[in-house]
Amino acid sequence: MHRVATGPILVVAAAVLWGTTGTAQALGPAGITPETVGAVRMAGGATLAIYAMVRGETVPVRSLFGPALLAAVVAMAASQPLFFTGVARTGVAVGTIVTIGTGPILAGLLGWAIRGERVGRRWVIATVLSVCGAILLVSGGAEAGIDITGVLFALGAGVTWAVYLVSAKELLDHHPPVFVVAVVFSGAGLLLAPWFFLSHPGWILSIRGAAVVVWLTMVATALSYVFFATGLRTSPIATAATATLAEPVAAAVLGMTILGEPLRVTTISGVLLVAVGLLVLSAEQPVEPVADVDDVPPTLPERLPQ
Repeated sequence: MHRVATGPILVVAAAVLWGTTGTAQALGPAGITPETVGAVRMAGGATLAIYAMVRGETVPVRSLFGPALLAAVVAMAASQPLFFTGVARTGVAVGTIVTIGTGPILAGLLGWAIRGERVGRRWVIATVLSVCGAILLVSGGAEAGIDITGVLFALGAGVTWAVYLVSAKELLDHHPPVFVVAVVFSGAGLLLAPWFFLSHPGWILSIRGAAVVVWLTMVATALSYVFFATGLRTSPIATAATATLAEPVAAAVLGMTILGEPLRVTTISGVLLVAVGLLVLSAEQPVEPVADVDDVPPTLPERLPQ
């Protein structure tokens, strides 16, 4: 029996909302900084915590304590300023694409090495198409407005994102998904708090600043991570990571249409390749969300590093 898997579709929906964050920063008032924007996003953890409590989907926080939670919190906290600095330096489309373009490969490999998740043919095809599309999107160098330092910041954000994805998956296997994300975001917010207050956050008091804050916390963070946490729980890491490549497509489209970033044949081709990759990934799949016993030999975990 086959059906369209809802897990990857929810992750794609989340990724589209994430793709609006760079544009939100670019449209913000004077004085907005990557550090404050990253910290503001983490404030969405409070909204997620309230949502989880209303639905009765909470557990004692101490039950989450361990290496996975620590890795997820540190990785999420680091990814925010890295991402928004990369976007500020090299543009919304390119910064987002570099960050997310590195995620599928790293997350897929980490998921195989740490959790023994099988990387299937569908993931390979979708990832190759999507990463090739991402490469086309960032082609053009300085003539396309690409800043190498900004690309490096974005690359660092991609690495930390992959670490977060694998760590969060470990927690989601045993605990309510939205509550897990709420705790991770709250912890990351505490780590980013000093930078927030040292980075002159007065911009949030303006009308435009308040609108950016509401969008980043309520929509681009809280709502998106309800989608993402639910989708990740029923998707293999590699599949979810490739599905997040919908983010650079959304960012590229917004960058070109709203911010007036360069429109090139390579950019359009890249968007189309990523879209095709996502279609391959979200096509009909077996009902089982992760793998059949026939797909993964019972002895595989025993052969992997503990």
